[in-house]
Amino acid sequence: MALPDIPVVAETGALTGNARAVLGEVETLLDGLLRTGEGGIVDIRGLPLSPGDRIWLLEQLGKGEVEIHLDIGGRSRILETAYPAVWWIEHCDEGGHLISEFIQVAYVPELISAHPDDVESGLEHLRNRNADLS
Repeated sequence: MALPDIPVVAETGALTGNARAVLGEVETLLDGLLRTGEGGIVDIRGLPLSPGDRIWLLEQLGKGEVEIHLDIGGRSRILETAYPAVWWIEHCDEGGHLISEFIQVAYVPELISAHPDDVESGLEHLRNRNADLS
């Protein structure tokens, strides 16, 4: 039998145990957020997770009440998990292909926080609008 004749079967539902480690890391980050105010990020795409691990992790974290969609250089989706301050974040390129995926532990995801330069620009526009109305 030649190499091309050997069947290859991928088990997408197999668990590696890595997702359990990620869940432990999320617990540690959430504890740190409460104690020090600092959370953190776990890069899901950078870890050796099987498709089954990913599904298991999504099931364990559950779904919260908030879902945010952004369109900035591609579509991004921010999902609150069943655990407040634990966010599942996915970024797609302009073609809709998933390019990054991570869990962020933070009171508010950094991606949706207003940048000070944007706030300053907004203040300038509001001042101009108020001046025009006077």
